[in-house]
Amino acid sequence: MSKKAIDDCVRASVEQYLKDLRGAAPADLHALFLGAAERPLLDVVLRHAQGNQSRAADWLGINRNTLRRKLLEHRLIK
Repeated sequence: MSKKAIDDCVRASVEQYLKDLRGAAPADLHALFLGAAERPLLDVVLRHAQGNQSRAADWLGINRNTLRRKLLEHRLIK
């Protein structure tokens, strides 16, 4: 999947979300969409890294401690 395809998917999701609000004012869209994308991203990358948090952090371009904190926040690890 290309960066453009990912962009198109996110764009379509935002459009649909706003349409579903039927004129109601949206709130905290940034946090909503980042949160919605972050959990599955972390889950899939960690699975493909076979549970290796250092490798997953490298692939994500973040510090391992940051990854561990995010995994705990999203309850992907104990």
